[in-house]
Amino acid sequence: METLLPKVNDLIYIQVASADKKEDDKECKSRIADLGDEFYLIEVPIEVGSGRIRRLFAGDELSVYFLTEDGVKNYFNTYVLGYADDVVQLVRIRKPEPEAITKIQRRHYLRVVAELEIAVRVQDNTRFVALTEDVGGGGVSMICDGKYRLKEGDPLYCWLLLPYKNGSIEHAPFEAEVVRTKKLETGKDLVMLKFVSISDMERQKIIRYCFERQFDFRNR
Repeated sequence: METLLPKVNDLIYIQVASADKKEDDKECKSRIADLGDEFYLIEVPIEVGSGRIRRLFAGDELSVYFLTEDGVKNYFNTYVLGYADDVVQLVRIRKPEPEAITKIQRRHYLRVVAELEIAVRVQDNTRFVALTEDVGGGGVSMICDGKYRLKEGDPLYCWLLLPYKNGSIEHAPFEAEVVRTKKLETGKDLVMLKFVSISDMERQKIIRYCFERQFDFRNR
């Protein structure tokens, strides 16, 4: 069976995962200019309809589709790795695994189940270490001691420990806000956080970890 990956010169259609619903729904089109073993270089996307250039940032998550010769849409999720300067500026995006290409669109920030260490500092300077329950490009959930009494809207400063497949370990610092808390039967709290301030580079570290984990789950 031929692998259904888009090729150089193919048109692709892109939606950028965004917290802003209006932005989220905008469709852009681009063309694949070049490719490597693990990435595609694409032209800077243009918004369909308005013709405006859509600026992408390292770490942006994209829902992409391309059309096969018989007109079937094939979707995959990917993320922006960075830029390459040719005569025109090109965007480098991660090449999907052939088996990650589907006929169904899966939109949203990628979230994976993962027990990672997270160091937390609350506004009153209380510090503690907890374990995440899941992590994603838009936020994390963690399980912590109920005595900290975290509540919706609380700002937190966090450092997440990210162990990669190749043995390297990265720390991703970010500011977050508590979205929801839930009391568990164990007496601990499940606390859901969304990122409020995180650099593109740090978000990209987290997304890279998620893609590695997602691929692990699929290969089991």
